Order: sequence, then structure tokens, then C-alpha cells
Amino acid sequence: MDAPAGTSLGDVTLGELRLAARNHGMPLEALRYAVTPVGLHYLLVHYDIPAVDPQSWRLTLGGAVERTLSPSLADLRAMPAVTRPVTLECAGNGRALLGPRPVSQPWLTEAVGTGEWTGVPLRVLLDEAGLRDDCVELLFTGLDRGLEGGVEQNYERSLPRPDALGDDAILAYELNGEPLPPQHGAPLRLVMAGWYGMAHVKWLGTITALTEPFRGYQQEVGYRLYDSEGKAGARLTRMRPRSLTIPPGLPDFMTRERFLDVGPCRLEGRAWSGWGRVERVEVSVDGGCTWDDAQLGEPVGDRAWRGWSYVWQAQVPGSYVISSRATDAAGHTQPVEPPWNLKGYANNEIERVPVTVRGGA
Repeated sequence: MDAPAGTSLGDVTLGELRLAARNHGMPLEALRYAVTPVGLHYLLVHYDIPAVDPQSWRLTLGGAVERTLSPSLADLRAMPAVTRPVTLECAGNGRALLGPRPVSQPWLTEAVGTGEWTGVPLRVLLDEAGLRDDCVELLFTGLDRGLEGGVEQNYERSLPRPDALGDDAILAYELNGEPLPPQHGAPLRLVMAGWYGMAHVKWLGTITALTEPFRGYQQEVGYRLYDSEGKAGARLTRMRPRSLTIPPGLPDFMTRERFLDVGPCRLEGRAWSGWGRVERVEVSVDGGCTWDDAQLGEPVGDRAWRGWSYVWQAQVPGSYVISSRATDAAGHTQPVEPPWNLKGYANNEIERVPVTVRGGA
């Protein structure tokens, strides 16, 4: 469960501090934006941001296809484009709230954002290349290279053929109406709507149609759920449902605990899921003991978060814990207590926001 405000989360390693210094989350007050400003969108870079010249860069699409393609950025921009709002969340979001704490990028709950991504539907290029019948997966290889798990590698992930040919896969060259910035994968990245961030390969260089499932590090080792004994379980795919509250009132600088005055308080937030539209958000002001339904707004998009609101009659001074939880169209609901896993992935436990109500007679 979440640690109380001001509580130590244990010894943070120098390596974790290095990761936290170069990657950043979205300040939760930015939940007020339906579309996250680019500079506030969460960011995770596995290795280094590669230096890529967009004028000379070309994408290579080969493997089990009838025709190998090598389009430039100008070629891609000349193709029919789509713009789609997509909520993107890191698979490790919430990792630092687990106990014992898994050692890695120490995310709390801010590793999320919603952007308007513009690009070419992946299936347009796959249709042009002519996928062979023996293709089972599409492998996406980024231009970023480093060491992980003792393996020197480019960052690469694969998608099953049906997912690659679906509406959720876009080759994006713009974010919020502007060319991709270097840190978000310029000049081209994969956007796989509904999936955790590890699937959205940045600085895309090569797409390879495979006749056998990909067995690389990020697929077989990196992004899987492991039990306490290190046994590998399911691979990560779509985002589990989550709801977050726009922090109300005023913050304490160090602990981020919130302070409100007595009276009606309108609580608002955003909720999302990779498994379908969020159909219900519930709010609690007593740490999850009792729940009331929030009012839902329209989703920002088919694969984007949905706003919610709830009026809390905060009439009695004292300490409270605000929580919210989402339920999606597939029937998945956020848990009160998350199942622990070795790498701290997919922790979508309900949030707990400590609040002090001030004033009164």
C-alpha cells in the first residue's frame, strides 16, 4: 500500500537517483489538462537519446514481406495521416509504493500522460510491403543502444500480427501538433494505444516481419511479471485500470500533503484503462472504507483517459485520505492491495492522498 506522507521508502540507490534525474513524471496537477503539454508528459529513456538527423534518416521495413520498404520522413508525411489522443503509462508506475520496494526507476504515480499523436497507421505500410502469410510478429528496433541485464542491445520489442494490423498501432512523427522532440523518439516512434509504455518503441529505425516469435531481452526477460522467487510469469501488454485525483487545496512543500478549508470541495481527476472504456469511478474520503460514485465526463478519445468529478462536503476539520478507483468495460477494477512482483510492474492499487481540513468553529 502507499506509504504515508513523509515516510521513508528505504535506501534509494545511487543508480536509482541517476534514473530519477534523467526521467521525469507528470506533475499530478497537470491532470487538469485533457491533453498533456509536451513538457509535462512523463518520460522514460532506457539508454541514451540517440543523435538522429531527420533529413538523412530512413525507416527500413523488411523480413517476411513481398517488398522491402525504405521510406524517408518526407515520404511518411506524404501518406494519409491520423491524429489520435492516447494515454500512455509506464509499466513501472507505482513501483516505489510497493513493499519491499523493487529497485529500479522509482515511480510513484506520475508516470503517465495523454498526447495527441499524429502519424501513419502501421497497417498502411504493412499493406504496401505485403506481409507474407508466414509472418507471425512484427519486430520494432529503436536506434537507442545500451547494456541491460548484461546484454548489449538496441531497444526492441515485437507485436503479434493481429495487433500490428489493428487500429491501435501508429507510426507517429508529431506530438500535440508539433514534430516529435528528441526525448520522445524523433523522428519516428511507434504508438501502440492501450499498451504500457514499453511497447511504444522510440527512435524507430527498423521494422522486421518475423516468422518466429521474438525472443529478445525486452520481450523474454525485461517486461514480465516475476514472483518473489524470480519465476517469470505473464508478459506485460495492456494497461490496467487506474484513477488519479487532481491534488486539491494547497500542498506542503516537502511531504506534498494537501490542506483544505472547511466547506464543499470539488474533487476531480482522470481515469483510464487499456482494456476498454472506463465505465465507473468511485471516490472515498476515508482511505477506502466507504465509496461513492463520481460523475463521469466524456473520454478524451477511445484510448485516452476520462475525466471525473465528485463534490465532497468537507465540513469537519481533521485528517482524511482521498482515494479513487476505476472500473473498465471489461470488468477490471483497481485493487485496494496490489499483488507484489519482483520488478514492480503494473501496480494499479488505489491511490491514497492525505488531506488535512482546516478551520471550523
